[in-house]
Amino acid sequence: MSSTAANLIGFVGMACIIFAYAYMTAKEQPNPLVQHGVNLAGAAFLTVSLMVNMNPPSLVLEGFWAAIAIWGLVKACRTRGRKEQV
Repeated sequence: MSSTAANLIGFVGMACIIFAYAYMTAKEQPNPLVQHGVNLAGAAFLTVSLMVNMNPPSLVLEGFWAAIAIWGLVKACRTRGRKEQV
């Protein structure tokens, strides 16, 4: 993959993370599946970019970002499952 393509993918990831933050801030009750799902996608896209244009601290940051997003998705799915059982 070329450096230019990796940068474009990285910009998509950046846009995802900015969108998720703006969505969370703008909505009174944001959907956690949307918020964490878009954050996870952003972290994945940025990780692809960082594999080509290596920046170790940013790669570690994206690992944590992805882990927190997965945690949020699991938590949201569990909460949604409990609400459906009631």
